[in-house]
Amino acid sequence: MKKWIVMLFVLVAGLTMAACNKGPQPEERFAAYIDEWNDQDFNKMYDYLSADAKEKVSKEDFTNRYKKIYEDLNIKNVKITFKKPEEVKEKDGKVQFPFSVQMDSIAGKISFDHKAVLTEEEQNDKKSWYVNWDTTYIFPELEEGDKISLSMTSAKRGDIVDKNGVGLAVTGKVSEVGIIPGKMEDQEEEIITKVAELLRLEPENIKKELSASWVQPEHFVPLKKIPGDDTELLEKVTSIPSVSNRSVEARVYPLGEAAAHLIGYVGPITAEELEKAGSGYQSSDVIGKRGLEQVFEKQLKGENGVQVLIKKEDGSEAMLAEKPVKDGESVQLTIDSGLQQSVFNELKDQTGSAAALHPVTGETLALTSSPSFDPNMLSLGASAEEWKALQENDKEPLLTRFKASFAPGSVMKPITAATALESGAIDWKKTYEINGKSWKKDSSWGGYSVTRVTEANGPVNLEKALILSDNIYFAMAALDLGKDKFTKGLQTFGFEEDIPSYGYPLEQSKIGDIDSDIALADSAYGQGKIQMNIVHLAATYTPFANKGNMIQPILVKGEKTGTVWKEKVMSEQTATAIQNALVKVVADPSGTARSARIPNYPLAGKTGTAELKAKQGEKGKENGFFVAYNPENPELLIALMVEGVEGRGGSEIAVNKVKKIFEGK
Repeated sequence: MKKWIVMLFVLVAGLTMAACNKGPQPEERFAAYIDEWNDQDFNKMYDYLSADAKEKVSKEDFTNRYKKIYEDLNIKNVKITFKKPEEVKEKDGKVQFPFSVQMDSIAGKISFDHKAVLTEEEQNDKKSWYVNWDTTYIFPELEEGDKISLSMTSAKRGDIVDKNGVGLAVTGKVSEVGIIPGKMEDQEEEIITKVAELLRLEPENIKKELSASWVQPEHFVPLKKIPGDDTELLEKVTSIPSVSNRSVEARVYPLGEAAAHLIGYVGPITAEELEKAGSGYQSSDVIGKRGLEQVFEKQLKGENGVQVLIKKEDGSEAMLAEKPVKDGESVQLTIDSGLQQSVFNELKDQTGSAAALHPVTGETLALTSSPSFDPNMLSLGASAEEWKALQENDKEPLLTRFKASFAPGSVMKPITAATALESGAIDWKKTYEINGKSWKKDSSWGGYSVTRVTEANGPVNLEKALILSDNIYFAMAALDLGKDKFTKGLQTFGFEEDIPSYGYPLEQSKIGDIDSDIALADSAYGQGKIQMNIVHLAATYTPFANKGNMIQPILVKGEKTGTVWKEKVMSEQTATAIQNALVKVVADPSGTARSARIPNYPLAGKTGTAELKAKQGEKGKENGFFVAYNPENPELLIALMVEGVEGRGGSEIAVNKVKKIFEGK
């Protein structure tokens, strides 16, 4: 019995020693190497290399080369697969395993099949299997001495054009001004000072450009791009010795400041923008900075073409991956560039905004903000001095006023009228007895009262209230209507909503907190906490020309025209009756818009003056409004606002500007 136990012990011990002496199998070693490769742990990968491979490449060079290639090519989603063979065939201490590689790169997918050779050898007193690595393991085409290069083809940015295809943002020609150092001779300081002054550059920055490592005496060193039509500046700067210019492509804005807030501009991408933008952008790219250039950035930009090439020592090239260039798509707007310019010309000496719609189709024909800025200057590179002047200007030329919301004043009254009529709170025959210029509900209002412009005594009906723009009438009507019905009526007109699929982000029109009878009364004539953006204001007048249906404004060509945004916000009868009253606001000798009359050209419209003040009794800033359209041929509806009209004519300023736009059609 003891003999058998001893024999069993010897057998088990022998098997254990045999197992301990048996090292890792080649397929296990290669599988472990692939795991490190999938994890992109290049340091650990190097430990699996054969002695011969390690003689050819150091650990530092091995890891750095992998890292640089993977970073430069933006390699992601690396997946190396190896199927362990059922039988491993060894020959002369070597085995061979096939493997497959897939990865995503800056130029698209890269995939290849390859074969790895493993050698059994001893390293650090340990016998195991090691990979006979060479550069073809990175890419099969990459041999020792070869280099990888990227060839980029920039995508052409899509244009932004108006309804007729006229360019609003296009790729055009500008002048790039630079210095040829070899021609400066001994006038370097004098030339740099003069050029810096004319181009509004810092002399130190010019010196930095001229001292770049690539610069040779005969080289043209570019300094600044200027608009192609700025011939006066070009003549002055190129008259300086050594200064020259060349024509280059750049983004240009033919309407300049007339469409700057709407279209925006492009500029060099910042590090922060590059991080947010992710793949598809390079540090040398431009990106939309504001306006529609920013809104439609993805569509306009397109995709740069990329070729990943392996350059051979003999000068030949091998294509590793290629992504073809995809030019950006153009965006066509409903804007009429001629009208856009005309509307801006009327506004540019003022602070304000305007929206022009086709009241039947909903097309936005013009959308302006004033004062404005030159997008060409900002796109080509404004100086610190130019930026400072824009940012510190009291009139805030960088503020997009058509995007913001403002108290609408009396242009709100037709909306209140329609709401009150539809609810039955008033009718066209109902009158309110109003005496004097001020009124308050009762003693609970304390010292607060509603005032009106025209002092009269006697009954006032809705038509007269619209013609004379009687605040007291609408305050009384709102109290009879009540807060809930008034609020619901405004919501029916699209308050507290975004304009669907408009294409430009606008502030919502807001009702505000109507927490008292005073707030309700003030809101009825466009004061209180009522706020409207100019596009929505224009849209609220479209029911009068469309049998009570409110049309959805659109900005991008291709969107369906004539879409009803709010169906039957009022009956056809109410729409017609209010339109007739708005005609009298212009045509009646006592109408507040009587100065807008044009011979043989009827207009329906409403004036408004919104007073902005902290409390009653104070004199505040006033904004003047006028909304008008031709009721017999409703092809153009204009809503225009001018800020700061107090003491200089009130809404009359807006009336005269809208009149000139219609006269110029």
